[in-house]
Amino acid sequence: MHIKKGDKVKVLTGRDAGKTGEVVKAMPKDNRVVVAGVNVMKRHLRPRRQGEPGQIIDKESPIHASNVVKAK
Repeated sequence: MHIKKGDKVKVLTGRDAGKTGEVVKAMPKDNRVVVAGVNVMKRHLRPRRQGEPGQIIDKESPIHASNVVKAK
């Protein structure tokens, strides 16, 4: 795989095309990378204990390594 953790990359395709960010995690077996601030999904968390509120958190999802290129 041509991308490593810590590399600055630019997204080529998808709804986040043109955005740049740093690779947070690389998964060479799956040929996927997680880029900070790109492909952000909402994750709904159920309350753990009674009386505790639920949460909605933003989480980056992996994208295919072929959809990113190293930024200069």
